[in-house]
Amino acid sequence: MKYYLLVGEASGDLHASHLMQALKQRDAEAQFRFFGGDLMMAVGGQRVRHYRELAYMGFIPVLLHLPTILRNMKLCKQDIQQWQPDVVILVDYPGFNLGIAQYVHRHRICPVYYYIAPKLWAWKEYRIKNIKRDVDELFSILPFEVPFFEQKHRYPIHYVGNPTAQEVREYLAEHGERKAVSGEKPVLALLAGSRRQEIKDNLPAMLAATAHLTDRYDVVLAGAPSIEPSYYDRFTAGYAVRLVVNDTYALLSQATAALVTSGTATLEACMFRVPQVVCYETPLPRLVGFLRRHVLKVKYVSLVNLIAGREVVTELVAETFSVDNIRRELEAILPGGCQRQRMLTDYEEVHRLLGDSRAADEAAHVMLKLLTKR
Repeated sequence: MKYYLLVGEASGDLHASHLMQALKQRDAEAQFRFFGGDLMMAVGGQRVRHYRELAYMGFIPVLLHLPTILRNMKLCKQDIQQWQPDVVILVDYPGFNLGIAQYVHRHRICPVYYYIAPKLWAWKEYRIKNIKRDVDELFSILPFEVPFFEQKHRYPIHYVGNPTAQEVREYLAEHGERKAVSGEKPVLALLAGSRRQEIKDNLPAMLAATAHLTDRYDVVLAGAPSIEPSYYDRFTAGYAVRLVVNDTYALLSQATAALVTSGTATLEACMFRVPQVVCYETPLPRLVGFLRRHVLKVKYVSLVNLIAGREVVTELVAETFSVDNIRRELEAILPGGCQRQRMLTDYEEVHRLLGDSRAADEAAHVMLKLLTKR
C-alpha cells in the first residue's frame, strides 16, 4: 500500500519513523512519501519537504512565515492528489495537518488517519468538529484522552499506548546507559525545546540558573536535530556548558537532573527517571498566567502531570518563570534535595499508567486491518 505521512517537528519524526518500520514489517509492498525528517528518511521512501520548513510556532513567527507555510500546504495538497495514496497519516501538528485533512476528505482521495491525536483537551477544543468531519480514524497515545474523545465528544478512538515509553524502553534495552559525554562530574541536562522560538525564550534563563553549579556538575545542553549547532552560540557564550547534538536519550540516561521545556521531553525525562523542573517562558506572562488559571481547560502543561492527574513535576510557566525560581526548584531535586525522592517515587505511577504496550506496532496492526477491510 501507499502511505503518505505528515510530520511537523522532531518528536513526530521519531514517532512516525517507528510507525513506518512497523508498517513495513506487516506490509511487504509498503511505499512511503512524506513531509518529515531524517529518521523517516532512514526508514525509506520519498521525502517531499523536511519538517524544519514547517516548524513555526506562535502568532508572530507563523505570521512572518505565512507565505512559506501556504506554499508548503499547496504543494502538499497537489502532491497527495498526484500520488493517490491509500491513506494519509497525520502526526500531531494540527495547525497544518487539519487543513490537509479537510482537503483530502473533500476530494475523497483516501482515508485520513491521525496518529497522535491533537491536544484539543488543552486548547482549541472547537477543532473536534473538523476531526469528526475530516478524520476517519484517530489514534491516541495518552490514556486520559479516551474519556475526552469517547465520552465527552462521542467520537470513538484507538488508544494504542505511548510511543515515548516504548522508545525509551527499547533504547535502554539496546544501549544500556551509554554516555553522551565523558567526565568525572555528574551531569545536569538542559532540554530547551526543538524550535528556535522555544530555545530563544527558555535557554538564557536555564543557563543563568545553573551557572553557580558548574564547579560541581557538568552542564550539558541537548541540541535539537532541526537546529544547527551554531544557533546556540549566541546563548552559550560565557557559560561553562557543553552541547550534545542528536543524542538526547544518551544524555538523559546519565543525567542527575534536568531543566526541560514543556513537551515530549518532559515525558522522556520521566521515562529515564531523571528528576526535572519544567520551564516555559511566555510573552505577557501575567496575562498568560490568568488565562491558564481561568480559560485553559487543563491544570498542567507537562505530559507527566497530565498523565498522573496531579503535580508530579514543578511547572514554572508564565508569571512563575524566573531564574530565581528555576534555581530554587532545581536545587530541591538535586541529590540531597527535599523533593528528589518524592519525584522519583511519583514517576513510578506514570510508568504504571502507561504500561508496556507497543504503540507503533499496535497502531500499524489496527491501520492495516482497517485498510484491508476497505
